[in-house]
Amino acid sequence: MSAKTSTTTSDGFSADERAAMKERAAELRAEGKKGAKKADGLQAILDRIAQMEPDDRALAERVHVTVTAAAPDLTPKTWYGMPAYANADGKIVVFFQDSGKFNYRYSTVGFQDAANLDDGDLWPVAYALQKWSPAVEKKVTELVKAAVS
Repeated sequence: MSAKTSTTTSDGFSADERAAMKERAAELRAEGKKGAKKADGLQAILDRIAQMEPDDRALAERVHVTVTAAAPDLTPKTWYGMPAYANADGKIVVFFQDSGKFNYRYSTVGFQDAANLDDGDLWPVAYALQKWSPAVEKKVTELVKAAVS
């Protein structure tokens, strides 16, 4: 995958996005204990994403940008070594599992029981993710917004 200038089709974080996230982590730490916890969670996610293989890393970075834009009140943290985002009660709402974690052929965007995605007696809680596109970004945004509604 090659880097592109558009943030919706990029294969990873731009230098500006990386700088902004570091600045935000510093701001959160400056806010005190609760902010420091959120900053530590953000740093843990960024560190975990940095360890991924390039294709998984590119997907995880796009998922991170999309989730944090769609649901800024969710708290970033790692969960079983995966990037995840928790609600105010500390319950995981959405997570990203890279394909390399368990040697799967695709990465996954998944939702836990704290997500408000209920639809009758049967609904999907995980989605295979192989490539990022504007259509994928739109769908993930819709799912995350529904999950926190």
